[in-house]
Amino acid sequence: MNKPNPIDEEYVFEKGLIVSSTDLNGIITYANKMFCEVSGYTKDELKDKSHNLVRHPDMPKAAFEELWDTVQSEKEWTGILKNLRKDGRYYWVYSHITPIVIEGETIGYSAARRPASATEVEETIPIYKNLREQESK
Repeated sequence: MNKPNPIDEEYVFEKGLIVSSTDLNGIITYANKMFCEVSGYTKDELKDKSHNLVRHPDMPKAAFEELWDTVQSEKEWTGILKNLRKDGRYYWVYSHITPIVIEGETIGYSAARRPASATEVEETIPIYKNLREQESK
């Protein structure tokens, strides 16, 4: 499945909780109804696909490097993410990602996301802009 071309239009996600799980490689193993609604994809379109499907191209690589380094160290990660919908619009979330550990072995990751507040987004945009500028040097 090809990623959509982003358009500069925000999808307003005001309430609810997006929940998903992935395997160790970021392949979606579970997506709740809210994830489907907000992302614009069906469960069948999400299942067994890379979670990168909803990664917006505005997101700096460094943000995801930090996220992966954290969760692969069996620690929890929280932060603001800009995601891409199937229709090309974007939405902002406050994300909490945690390793799924069974009998001492990490088998995947679980993410719970709520709408990011306007203040959280306003504080995050310049940070991500700076990271993207550094990456382009």
